[in-house]
Amino acid sequence: MTRPHLPDTALALTAVLTFVTGVVDAVGYLGLDRVFTGNMTGNIVILALGLAGADGLPVLGPLVALVAFGAGAFAAGFALREPPERWNSRITALLGTGAAILAALTVALVLVSALDTPAVQVPVAAATAAVMGQQAMVARALAVREMTTVVVTSTLTALAGESLVRGGAAAVWNRRLGAIAAIFLGAMTGAVLLRLHLAVPMGLAAALTAGVAVAGHRVLR
Repeated sequence: MTRPHLPDTALALTAVLTFVTGVVDAVGYLGLDRVFTGNMTGNIVILALGLAGADGLPVLGPLVALVAFGAGAFAAGFALREPPERWNSRITALLGTGAAILAALTVALVLVSALDTPAVQVPVAAATAAVMGQQAMVARALAVREMTTVVVTSTLTALAGESLVRGGAAAVWNRRLGAIAAIFLGAMTGAVLLRLHLAVPMGLAAALTAGVAVAGHRVLR
């Protein structure tokens, strides 16, 4: 067996993390009172509309998620303050910790009966957002081009304004489209699994994050 091409492997793993972002955003928006846990641009908009009293949109949830995301990114940035040249044990530890937190949330969601109360929704959204902030910082450290795992707007801009302008097959079938497709499919998967239980998509996010940590540690380290 030949060793996988490392850049291709890193691209695949960050695509999986992008898929996870879509899953947890579906959980947050549909199951945690319209709070995005990965897409902080959405939270900024919802928070502003909520403060303006528009359509009964929440304020506490988006605000807490924003703070938690920033805290997660800060913690990961502190751990990776010396940017690694490749995957290292600190990246494995960060993703492993994130997977453990998501797994703990999965268990908590199974055990808790009143899932539609702010006392449950806000802490779950905050913990998930912290994991996603950490994950976003790991993606920045890995520096896989066009795969930030949480940002789609700039990726879509680059796809439409750069890739499509240049033309050819590579203008469409490229990693920019792959990133958009990954988060789209993740959100769709999360929405479908929510019909079963809130814990199901959260458990999937935990399993995928753990899988990325293990695969990255074994192949890229």
